[in-house]
Amino acid sequence: MYQHQFHIPVMGTGHSIDSPIRVAHLGISSVISVVDDMLCEKIRKHYSSEFNFAYHNIPKSAIDGRADRITAYLDLVSDIVSKKFEDIKQLQLFNESEKDRYFNLLPDSNPLKSSYKFISSLTDADERKEFIDKLTKRMTPGSIDVNIMAKVDALGMDKDDKPMSSEFSDASAALRGYANSKLSSGLVLSAGFNPRLYGYLSEFKDFYRDSTGEIRKKIILKVSDFRSALIQGKFLAKKGIEVSEFRIESGLNCGGHAFASDGHLMPVLLQEFREKRDELLETFQPMVKNFYESQGWDYPTMAEEDIKPKITVQGGIGTNGEMRRLLEDFGMDATGWGSPFLLVPEATCVDDFTSKLLANAAEKDLYLSNVSPLGVPFNNIRGSGSALHTRELINKGKPGSKCPKGYLVSNTEFTDNPICTASSQYQLLKINSIHDSDLSADEKELQKNRVMEKTCLCTNLGTGSLIRLGIMKPSYGRQAICPGPNIAWFNREYSLDEMVDHIYGRRESLVPDERPHMFAKELTMYVDYLSELAVQVQPGDAEWKKLRRMRNNLETGMDVCLDIANSDAYPGENLHSLRITVDEQRLRLAILFETDMAEA
Repeated sequence: MYQHQFHIPVMGTGHSIDSPIRVAHLGISSVISVVDDMLCEKIRKHYSSEFNFAYHNIPKSAIDGRADRITAYLDLVSDIVSKKFEDIKQLQLFNESEKDRYFNLLPDSNPLKSSYKFISSLTDADERKEFIDKLTKRMTPGSIDVNIMAKVDALGMDKDDKPMSSEFSDASAALRGYANSKLSSGLVLSAGFNPRLYGYLSEFKDFYRDSTGEIRKKIILKVSDFRSALIQGKFLAKKGIEVSEFRIESGLNCGGHAFASDGHLMPVLLQEFREKRDELLETFQPMVKNFYESQGWDYPTMAEEDIKPKITVQGGIGTNGEMRRLLEDFGMDATGWGSPFLLVPEATCVDDFTSKLLANAAEKDLYLSNVSPLGVPFNNIRGSGSALHTRELINKGKPGSKCPKGYLVSNTEFTDNPICTASSQYQLLKINSIHDSDLSADEKELQKNRVMEKTCLCTNLGTGSLIRLGIMKPSYGRQAICPGPNIAWFNREYSLDEMVDHIYGRRESLVPDERPHMFAKELTMYVDYLSELAVQVQPGDAEWKKLRRMRNNLETGMDVCLDIANSDAYPGENLHSLRITVDEQRLRLAILFETDMAEA
């Protein structure tokens, strides 16, 4: 059961890697990335020492090393959280202890918070103790959820450099590592639909209900729209696997990789989920029950509330008013708050250099970049250690990385086996190819620069966490971080209590009144994105039809935004900015597509 109305989403490979150790004992759920199993191993060694757990190295040469390292790290996190949570339960209440903090952090609507306040008013010692014991039994830690990027799924290579069988692919091994762990939590599958990986889920019993109706390991799908939720949910339901939660994320107004939609703005997507959410349960449940029957299993009798998928949303949320809009108007079950927590050292693992960079960042410092080897736009910040290191390599005439980890290998333009576009091997081959081409000198220079922009995210996204924990020296640098643009409005480090109180509207807002509404920011980003695409095509081209479709979808979304802008605002919700932004972006689109208007 979630105690809070928010969770902390996955952030890079390293920035939320130990978030459960930091906040789960206080009832706050968070998500770990297990893309980088070698990073997990280094951090396991660190925390094993800190909490006096035995540590035995799992070498890189181990046959199923990737899965084993992930299992070992997740088991350690589980053990640490369990220890911290049991310790907090033993503390006295009403003594300004961490146990009091647990209840004070809860939203005021949580029944446990109400009970806590009631007990504080009791004067009879025996009665108070009885109620405290009952309340303590109702405490639950935050969930230790785990993220796997479904499409980051390179095949493992054997000692002879030959591809291994599919169960040793990166995503499958990561799944096996999670499935074999002692965790009872959620597996967040993101970054696309991978039928092979989804099929592999059926080999692990923890993803199915036991005789009591409990699912030890729940499936959480990060989705871009209702159609995607329906398609992926049906695929899993046919195998008897239920989706416990669909997480809707803004295509552009988010951290990390930005998977832009065809101009479908969040309010439109949320409307569809609100109107059709019953269709999800009605579609999936017969398929799930049919599978159980085909296996000769009994499907436990469950209340609809216990089997209905939760719908949550994340991407650019910055005020309590915006969160209330999502929960109360759109009927979302909870929200995800990512980037603001990068400035909360109690919750995330960010080094001092990068933390100061984030605190001082203005909107102009945050941008969609071309640095990801996946070829997907990547939210970035100017002046990061990674950007400085990449520029230094270019200036030395030695662009690219040695590719020590190889999680993002995918390109076979010059080689039989896939290599990474951020590797020095690929970049030198590609630059030579551009040099020998018939392109103009200016175009050659432009293309070379785009090649050399690619950065080793496998290593650099974990560097900041290693520096923060003292495993690596700050002088190593190279830290990459991928905040959403929302971070521009948070300008210092915050305590966990400050940020949670801000989320629940229990204190003066941490952001200024002029901060644009999350829907306004998303709309502007989509028009910016469309404008960049429009420069690359000519009106009348086949690609122009795609841009026209995106424009039409944005127009529909702006109508919905205008309806919201003309409604009553929740406290701290800047609807004025939304109204102005709709007018501004409509004008930009009209100018951009004035050729279409002339032809009409």
